[in-house]
Amino acid sequence: MTDDATTNENRSVTVSRAIEAPPDEVYDAFLDPEELARWLPPSGFSAEVHELEPEEGGRFRISFTADTEELEPYSHSFHGRYLELVPGERIVHTDEFETDEPGMAGEMTTTITFEPVANGTEVTVHQEGIPEDIPVDDATAGWTDSLENLARLVEEA
Repeated sequence: MTDDATTNENRSVTVSRAIEAPPDEVYDAFLDPEELARWLPPSGFSAEVHELEPEEGGRFRISFTADTEELEPYSHSFHGRYLELVPGERIVHTDEFETDEPGMAGEMTTTITFEPVANGTEVTVHQEGIPEDIPVDDATAGWTDSLENLARLVEEA
């Protein structure tokens, strides 16, 4: 028998992507509500940032809504708190879905690091405690898609 802590501990993903922009610029895109709404939702979704307090202890709340017929009427909201903000280097925050579904319950921890590389920034996202109802492959695909969107946004700027 495994307990939830053990199960959630193994439910994690790590996704990295090089982005042709300086670390400070990429970091800022994670904390600007308008930019976050443009790049964070994976393909087929749009986002609304309801609240974002970019300071340690600050809170955020975001909703994703399906934009395509095959995904409609799916939408979900989530919220969290910033645990650590080191400009241009690291963001650590919690995430929790706003739902009564037991398989979507629990608090995730997301750590984003920004490493300077020759042509810009290596962004690495590590998310742990992914709820049981989210396939780890889907979480990986979602973050991969989001980081692609982020690269397009900051590289065009």
